[in-house]
Amino acid sequence: MILYRPVGYAELKLIADSGYSEFPPRLPEQPIFYPVLNEKYAAEIALKWNVRDTSEHKGYITRFEVDDDYCRRFEVQTVGKSYHQELWVPAEELAEFNSHIIGKIEVIKEFGNE
Repeated sequence: MILYRPVGYAELKLIADSGYSEFPPRLPEQPIFYPVLNEKYAAEIALKWNVRDTSEHKGYITRFEVDDDYCRRFEVQTVGKSYHQELWVPAEELAEFNSHIIGKIEVIKEFGNE
């Protein structure tokens, strides 16, 4: 399954530090990791949250593939409009989720205030 994750600069740096192979552990106030199912929704999040609400005023969209059989463990959550679809991965399962990533995490778009 192809998934997307909007991230800010700090999270992107941690992804880069892993060799673009895994997402960093969640912070204590982040009980779930939520990759999204489409680029349109990822762009909305990156623009509305990462660009506006981070000190660097930058947002990025990452794209990555996860084993289909593993992804079936998680019910698709629709959290707004019909295309606002996410998988909710409990924070304590993120290391296992990372082990099911196929290939590398790639940055496909960058947004920022110039």
